[in-house]
Amino acid sequence: MGEQYSLSALLHSEVAWLTLLALALAVLLLRFRAAERSVYLNTLWLFLIGVFGQAGALALEALGFPGVASAMHTIFRIVTAISLIRLVGFGLFRLLLPLMGRVLPRIVEDVVILVLYAIYGLAQLRGAGVDLSSIVTTSAILTAVIAFAMQDTLGNLLGGLSIQIDNTVQVGDWVRVDDVIGQVRDIRWRSTLIETRNWETLVIPNSMIMKGRVAILGKREGQPLQWRRALRFMVDPGVPPARVMAIVNEEMRDVPIANVARSPAPTTVLHNFIHGNLEYELRYFLSDLLEDEMTDSMVRVHLFASLQRAGIRIAEEQRTVHAVSRDEAHADAVRKREITRRLEMLSGVDLFSVLSEDEMSELAEQLHYAPFARGDAITKQGNVPHWLYIVAFGEVEVRYEPPHGAPQVISTLRAGQFFGEMALLTGEARSATVIALTDVECYRLDVKSFQTLMHRRPEIAEGMSRVIASRRPELEKVREIFAAQPGPSAIEQADLLTRIRRFFGLRAKA
Repeated sequence: MGEQYSLSALLHSEVAWLTLLALALAVLLLRFRAAERSVYLNTLWLFLIGVFGQAGALALEALGFPGVASAMHTIFRIVTAISLIRLVGFGLFRLLLPLMGRVLPRIVEDVVILVLYAIYGLAQLRGAGVDLSSIVTTSAILTAVIAFAMQDTLGNLLGGLSIQIDNTVQVGDWVRVDDVIGQVRDIRWRSTLIETRNWETLVIPNSMIMKGRVAILGKREGQPLQWRRALRFMVDPGVPPARVMAIVNEEMRDVPIANVARSPAPTTVLHNFIHGNLEYELRYFLSDLLEDEMTDSMVRVHLFASLQRAGIRIAEEQRTVHAVSRDEAHADAVRKREITRRLEMLSGVDLFSVLSEDEMSELAEQLHYAPFARGDAITKQGNVPHWLYIVAFGEVEVRYEPPHGAPQVISTLRAGQFFGEMALLTGEARSATVIALTDVECYRLDVKSFQTLMHRRPEIAEGMSRVIASRRPELEKVREIFAAQPGPSAIEQADLLTRIRRFFGLRAKA
C-alpha cells in the first residue's frame, strides 16, 4: 500500500486539523447565527462526507483497487476543500466582519467564495501538471463568446453586484421605478423583487434599475423615514389666501392624525390659479409609507371639516354659461329641509322648551352649521368664548387640562346636548376643552344672537343656571385634585343666576 494513502498518513495529514477547524466554525455559526442553521449543517455534512470518502479510498487501496482509490481520493478531497472554503467564507462574512461592525451585502460573500473556488481549482490543475497559460488563452476566447451570447444576463448579474456593493438600493427601501411604487424585498443576482401595496410582487431586472431612474422614497440623510405628500384643493378667490392657509395650517398642526408626522409640520401653499379659482396644496409628511391612501383620506376629511366650519366651500370649476338660470325652487326646498332639521334638533333641547313656535323658527335661522372630524378640538380651555354649541350628531368629550398633568375626562355629551354655556353666560374664559370623539355635527349660536334671546326670554337664564350648577361640581372636583384653582367645590345656583343676569343686564323677577 502506497505511503500517500496509508491510514497513518491520513491521520497525520492536514485532514485532521482541517476537520477540527470545520467543526469549530460550524459550532460558532450555529451558536451565533442560528437562523441559518440548515445552511451550516448541510455544508458541515458535505465536509464530513469528503473526509469519510477519503477514508473509503484507503479501504479500496487495501482491497487492491489502486486506480479507483486514487480517483475516489481526488474527488472527495475536492469535496472537502469546497465545503471548507464555504465554511471559512461563512465565518468571515457572517461572524468576524459583523463583530467588527462591517456588514457586507450577501452578494459580495458569494463572489469571494466563487473566486476562492476558482483559485483552488487552478492550484489543483497546476499541481497536476496542467499548463495554465494555454487554459487562460482558451478560456479568454471562450469567455468572450459567452459574454456576447449572454450580455443581458451578465448585465443583470453585474447590476445586482453593483447595487449591493454601493448600497444604492437596500432591502426594505420604498422605491418608485417608472410608475411602480413598492418596497424592496430581495436583491438577487439577476433581479430585484418589489412588493406593491396591491399584494403584487414585481420582478425587475437589475439592468433596468441600473439604467433607469429609481426614486428612493422617504429617505433623507440624517432624517427619519418620512415621505412628503401633497393634496390639492380649490377655493373661491373671494376668500383671502392668508385666511385659508391660516385655517388649514392651524387645523393640521393641532389635530393628531395617525401616520402624519408632527415635524416637519404640515403646511399649505397657494399653488396655482386655475379655472377662475385659487388652487392650494396641503403638504404633510407621511411616517408609514404603507398607509398612504388611508392617511390621505383622513387628512382630506379633517381639511373638509375645517373649511366648512369656517364657511369656506371647496370650489368647483367656474365657466360662463348663457341662457341658464338658477333653480330658485330647488334652493328654497334645500333651505326648508335644513330649517326643518334644525327645528327637530332644537325640540329635543330642554333649554329652549319655553320658546314659542315663531321664536324657535327664528332661533333655527340664526344657527351656524359647524362640522368636526374625529379628534378635532371644538373648544380650547382658556379661550375667549364666542359660541354656544348644540350637538346634532356624534359624541364629544369634555376634558379639564391641568397646568401640570394629563387631561382629565369630565363627561361625554351626545346629540341633543349643548356645551359652552358656562363661559358664554358668565363672560369667563373657557373652563374646559371639548374634543370630538367621533365625526360630529354641531350648530353654534353666537353671543349677539344669544344675548337677544336672553333679553326676550329671561327665564332661559334659570334653565341655564340649573345646567351649569349640575355640571360645575364635576369640574371643581377635578380642579381640587390638581390644586389648580382654590375655592369652593361648587357654585350655588342662586349666585350663578345672579351673575348671569348681571352679565346680560337682565332684571330679576319682581
